[in-house]
Amino acid sequence: MTGSTDLRRHTRVQPRLAELVASELREQILNGEHPSGLLPKQDDLVTRFGVSAPPLREALRILEGEGLITVRRGKAGGALIHMPDGGSVSHAVGMALQGDRVHLHDLGASILVIEPTCAASCALSEIARAALRPLVEVNLRQTAEAIGDGPAFTGRARQFHDLVVAQTPNATTRILVRSLVTVWSAQEETWAHESTSQGRYPTRPLQKKALDAHRRIAEKILDGDAESAERAARTHLAATHQAVLAQFGDRIVDASSARAVRGLREETARRSHVPRPHSGSGTRATVTRLTAR
Repeated sequence: MTGSTDLRRHTRVQPRLAELVASELREQILNGEHPSGLLPKQDDLVTRFGVSAPPLREALRILEGEGLITVRRGKAGGALIHMPDGGSVSHAVGMALQGDRVHLHDLGASILVIEPTCAASCALSEIARAALRPLVEVNLRQTAEAIGDGPAFTGRARQFHDLVVAQTPNATTRILVRSLVTVWSAQEETWAHESTSQGRYPTRPLQKKALDAHRRIAEKILDGDAESAERAARTHLAATHQAVLAQFGDRIVDASSARAVRGLREETARRSHVPRPHSGSGTRATVTRLTAR
């Protein structure tokens, strides 16, 4: 009986220790306490937390499953940190939408309501306007150069939307809208490839019309005209969504196919190079030794 009791106690304690270690490391990561982008070596973590290797390894598996780290093996091993942002939750959002069998017209309707408010918010912020000016100038030029190449044009055009959303002053709005916009962008880029291969991608005049709409949105934002910026953004989104939804509207959101996963990854990588509005953040340095209770 004693051996059986000890086994049950051991089974309970190890997961609890792992969760405590994971909780502390998670808080350190989110507080920016590892600026090197790596967690300390596992031997150092064992010493810091006063635990054995098994619960520490389980804690790292928990964090890896959450997408906060990637554990690398070998001589160059270690736990590489992935700071979460809107991009890091986009795949999870996409999978949730696919799991609920959500159609693209449902996703598009939601974005049509909330994304234009980001244009208005940027127009009202002097900081956002200053940050956006050089970014949209480059993007508009690159988009013009991509006219005639459907997938390339769509990629540049979608980047314009992310530039605006990325400068939205309200952090909660920015993160939530970016996650949805990223999922939509992946669907639209699939549409661009399929439409091009079928000879159904919008003509060059229609591409120029979309670019002109981006120019109007940018102009209204940079002029500080929030109402006109929001109206122009909503009108443009309705028109571009119509083209996609005419072919893809009844499709379920795709977050699992190879193309969708690649698209989400590429969208997230692109977004990582977009400057975000500055927001102060405090950090705290603590080392907690964990023992079984």
